[in-house]
Amino acid sequence: MKYVMEAIWREEAKKQLPAIRLEIDYELVTLHDALQADDRIKIIRTKEKLEKLRIQLVHIEHGIVTPVT
Repeated sequence: MKYVMEAIWREEAKKQLPAIRLEIDYELVTLHDALQADDRIKIIRTKEKLEKLRIQLVHIEHGIVTPVT
């Protein structure tokens, strides 16, 4: 049963890839704007969001199962 649940989770996670990539693009634009404005707080927050999204993307692409509980 565990393997079935992992397979289902992987399929659901792969469906999220386009949304995650779109969110990364948006955060990159936000980072660019923050850099242009020299808004250090926004730069830090945006980098933190990008790091979380990057980790999420890598996990999904490599099939690492980390279901949300």
